[in-house]
Amino acid sequence: MHFLPTERMALFIDGANLYSASRNLGFDVDYRGLLDAFRKRGHLIRAYYYSAVLETEEYSPLKPLTDWLAYNGYTLVTKPAKEFTDAQGRRRIKGNMDIELAIDMLELADKIDHAVLFSGDSDFRRLVEAVQRRGVRVSVISSIRTSPPMVADELRRQADQFIDLVDIAPEFTRRQTEPRPMRTGTTPVRQTPAEPYADAGDLLS
Repeated sequence: MHFLPTERMALFIDGANLYSASRNLGFDVDYRGLLDAFRKRGHLIRAYYYSAVLETEEYSPLKPLTDWLAYNGYTLVTKPAKEFTDAQGRRRIKGNMDIELAIDMLELADKIDHAVLFSGDSDFRRLVEAVQRRGVRVSVISSIRTSPPMVADELRRQADQFIDLVDIAPEFTRRQTEPRPMRTGTTPVRQTPAEPYADAGDLLS
């Protein structure tokens, strides 16, 4: 992996895409650890997190995560998701954040040296090409070790470097385990909430 400590860097995280990749690989993301890992690699200007949120009268399972991110160093970008029932009668949620992510990356391109995109969506290839023309290096983080691979070949080829999520996951993962009982007299450490997209149905791009 090629990172320069003096680089101005920004993270652009497609929340649903990262969730799908991490679950396919068998871990939950610790978002505090993720932020710390990239602060060690360069001068982190912004960390954007994109997620469509289902607005219903019921409690949203995404709320603990989005609230935590908003107060702990992330720039949260959301919009209402649309719920529908597919031909098989399954509840589905559609919430595409591609435009929001593309606008933010293009607007920030003149202020950063390195954009780190957490997504494997082929739709981002032209975006990556556009910011590269402005002199910005682009790293794409996704995985080819899932079945099928989470990253599109054209996006992987366009990036200045591709980083498989598996290779850096140990820096910011939280394996799903049974909670251990807390010893008397100890203070609990507040962890980042696991992503609850699965509880909200299938989020489509």
